[in-house]
Amino acid sequence: MRLAIAAASLSLLTASFALPAAADPDTDKAASFVNQRPELTGTIASKLWDWAEVGYQETQSTKLLQDTLSGEGFEVNAGVAGIPTAFVAEYGSGEPVIGILAEFDALPGINQSQAPTREQVDGKHAGQACGHNLFGAGSVSAAIAIRHWLEDTGTKGTIRVYGTPAEEGGSGKVYMTRAGLFDDVDIALHWHPDDENSAAANTSLANRSAKFRFHGISAHAAGAPERGRSALDGVEAFNMMANMMHEHMPQDARMHYVITAGGNAPNVVPDFAEVFYYVRHPEADGVDEIWARLEKAAEGAAMGTGTTVDWEVIHGNNPLLVNETLARMMDGKLRDLGGISYTAEEQTFAEEIATSFENPSLELGSQKEIQPFEISLGYGSTDVGDVSWAVPTVGLRTATWVPGTSAHSWQAVAASGMSIGHKGADLAAKTLTAAAIELYQNDDLIEAAWEEFDDKRGPNYEYKSLLGDRDPPLDYRR
Repeated sequence: MRLAIAAASLSLLTASFALPAAADPDTDKAASFVNQRPELTGTIASKLWDWAEVGYQETQSTKLLQDTLSGEGFEVNAGVAGIPTAFVAEYGSGEPVIGILAEFDALPGINQSQAPTREQVDGKHAGQACGHNLFGAGSVSAAIAIRHWLEDTGTKGTIRVYGTPAEEGGSGKVYMTRAGLFDDVDIALHWHPDDENSAAANTSLANRSAKFRFHGISAHAAGAPERGRSALDGVEAFNMMANMMHEHMPQDARMHYVITAGGNAPNVVPDFAEVFYYVRHPEADGVDEIWARLEKAAEGAAMGTGTTVDWEVIHGNNPLLVNETLARMMDGKLRDLGGISYTAEEQTFAEEIATSFENPSLELGSQKEIQPFEISLGYGSTDVGDVSWAVPTVGLRTATWVPGTSAHSWQAVAASGMSIGHKGADLAAKTLTAAAIELYQNDDLIEAAWEEFDDKRGPNYEYKSLLGDRDPPLDYRR
């Protein structure tokens, strides 16, 4: 362990966005350093929102983040782990080494203006429906605040930003983990946009995806149907069998798909069809078990329809390994800062967009609150999971969206592009900064986190990637 850290003090400044005064001095320091660049988070977030670049195609987005960090004195190493848009940026020296994850990819097939009513943007084919523009902006803001705290206080340590592309189905962090980029990190920090403020220790589902490609024989569907072998028949037979599998899967498992190619004209027997599958389970071994059955179903569908099938694994993520020691620390920092208050204009926006929700899980006003701390199973998946098996990892969520908003929705895109989203990212930046300051000054906390980490992984743990030894699928969104 790398644990020689000096404590330091600093005068306090007033927190922005009318956040409550912090009870903990380190949290006050964190807010002060983030507030020194009050427009940074919003400026970066707005540009990433405008560009809305999808996985492994985030050329403008990664350049902006890299240039911003380089301008603040970070040493930037671009194109790591065989991914042109991935990077590692570092400032400082010595131990501990604190890493902050920064995502920035958008989702294809969804777009929305910054309006509180459904309003698509002509010619735009992707949107920040998971708020990764805010994720990247908030993480960079935190790293810059920490960098100046290290310098101004003379504290020994290293702050490192991981620019992690293609979280949405591309598993960018898995390739970075596999390449050993986290091997010398003491603690990894992350966060995510949400409709609530929480540092609860939620796990995630392991998952794997693949594109199953069926190949048949073209023919005139009316004039010579007997000569054809429909690749689409193969896909449909496969989907039918997979849907029957749902009845015989563990309760916490998930499986879903989209047909990405199915032919072009009804009177032509399609010789190619493709379906894109996701499988999820709380444990990596559970994914493996369901996946083996899915592959057999694909082979059976091909056999029964006179077609052939092959498949390409696109991504795979391990489940999040919760570190309760760190999660309780992060929860305390978030509570010191408090929730988010809306201006009159933001309240009007929130009230209007809330009329589009059906059965919202949270009510307006809850953005001011911090949700109770708990340890629970989450049903999403993230490539942060692989990082969490390489180094003790902790995160939080902030109310970047109007309470009641679902991720991957047009409502999330809208709020991610305006001041409500920016406020949530700013709160995340302050919380991450406060957590890092605590870690730089608290050797015992890092020791305790590692003890829990080693205990949960077990003495014979060996890292296994769920996507195998394939290279990054740089064209999966093309």
